[in-house]
Amino acid sequence: MGRVFSSKKKGAISKLERVLSNSLRLHKKIRNPKPKLTAPLRPFPSMSESNSHTNGDNPEPAPATEDPTTASDPSTTPLSWPEDGELSREWIRHFSSVLSWCSRHLPPSQLPSVLPPVFLQRLILTASNILHREPNLVRVDPLRGDGEGASVVVVGDVHGQLHDVMFLLEDAGFPGEDRFFVFNGDYVDRGAWGLETFVLLLAWKIHLPHRVFLLRGNHESKYCTSIYGFEQEVMAKYGDQGPMVYRKCLRCFEGLPLASIIADRVYTAHGGLFRGVVAAPPKKHKGKKKSRKIVGDVSGGAMKLGSLDELARARRTVLDPPWQGANLIPGDVLWSDPSNKPGLSPNKERGIGLLWGPDMTEEFLYQYQIKLIIRSHEGPDARDKRHELGGMDKGYTIDHVVASGQLITVFSAPDYPQFQATEERYNNQGAYIVLNPPDYSTPVFHSFEAARPRPKVNPYYDFEQVIDSDEELDLKSMDNGSSHDTNASISN
Repeated sequence: MGRVFSSKKKGAISKLERVLSNSLRLHKKIRNPKPKLTAPLRPFPSMSESNSHTNGDNPEPAPATEDPTTASDPSTTPLSWPEDGELSREWIRHFSSVLSWCSRHLPPSQLPSVLPPVFLQRLILTASNILHREPNLVRVDPLRGDGEGASVVVVGDVHGQLHDVMFLLEDAGFPGEDRFFVFNGDYVDRGAWGLETFVLLLAWKIHLPHRVFLLRGNHESKYCTSIYGFEQEVMAKYGDQGPMVYRKCLRCFEGLPLASIIADRVYTAHGGLFRGVVAAPPKKHKGKKKSRKIVGDVSGGAMKLGSLDELARARRTVLDPPWQGANLIPGDVLWSDPSNKPGLSPNKERGIGLLWGPDMTEEFLYQYQIKLIIRSHEGPDARDKRHELGGMDKGYTIDHVVASGQLITVFSAPDYPQFQATEERYNNQGAYIVLNPPDYSTPVFHSFEAARPRPKVNPYYDFEQVIDSDEELDLKSMDNGSSHDTNASISN
């Protein structure tokens, strides 16, 4: 999620300096958390319990009954890779319970005692190698040779809300032979357990690489994670090993595919549609060969809708997708939003990506003979400022209904954001979508409440000072002298 707020360069740089200064001060506090925030809490309810929970983000903790750092629990044994080298369903279920236990009983800085850096590095690298081999546009084929098919669960933004993800997996049914999962990105930032959420989903990817598909969101980037908490979270949890863990995560982010086609009937991506690339008129250079520059939009000309072939050829392995130049498709796919206004237009509020209207939804659906576009990217805070589109109270909206099908937004983080500076919370539900055989074109919506109580933790970003998700910094102002190189790549 996020909206880039355009402003004058000087003002934006000053704003950036203020944000980074606040983030640095917060980071120092996170590295040395106050003892009162590590007090024992009421046990988190079993995932098999009801999904209806009370509102309120900071429940009263139960009286202390044990030292959370020495509680007798098998989860305190440092995790290691299975002896046979294969992650199993049972191992991942145990891994999930360990992550939940740690979130309730250990201060963040003690997470390495249970998830050693060597173990974490192996998990991230194993998944990263799988992801980097996948194409930009993954084909999800849930139909079997016998004519039967598996259901497909589509999940939107989860933003480090580990306990809600754990509930979702149990409520929808875990991945397996009869159930595929497609996650639409934004696994980290804002929520306090982005690292745990991400590595849990990576474990499922390793176990079932052809049934679990992890797509990239705009927050799987160096720019967003440096502002919205994930980088600070990793440093707080892994200390001196934090930079290594963060680099491995960034490298993994680069490998996440951009979009999926499910059963030749459904297109999913984090932001949505994208522009086509066109060749600018050739420039003549005396004594040199003529050159043609590939750009996303010829100056003064109208943009056209991009093709799946162009999406397949785009370069996704960048830390931050660029807002200008020859490689615009990744930024469009991750940052764009639907609109009620016809056509394609620049997404001026975000400063990157597009706005597309119902006519573009119809053109895309008709061209590829698909029935649904499922995207994510906008939660209750974003839709609160876009009254022309539906709200996110139930975790989903149907944004366009056209002759060939529908455009749907799904958001899977209930009671979002976890940390809010406002007196009144959105108290939104999260949702996921189930697509069933044989046609996969009739979405079944499942809304759910936030898992309660959430363990009490510090935020990893200054949510009272940092620009909110609808008013992000102008990326254009960061071109000169910025450390966020939109074309940079990171090595293992």
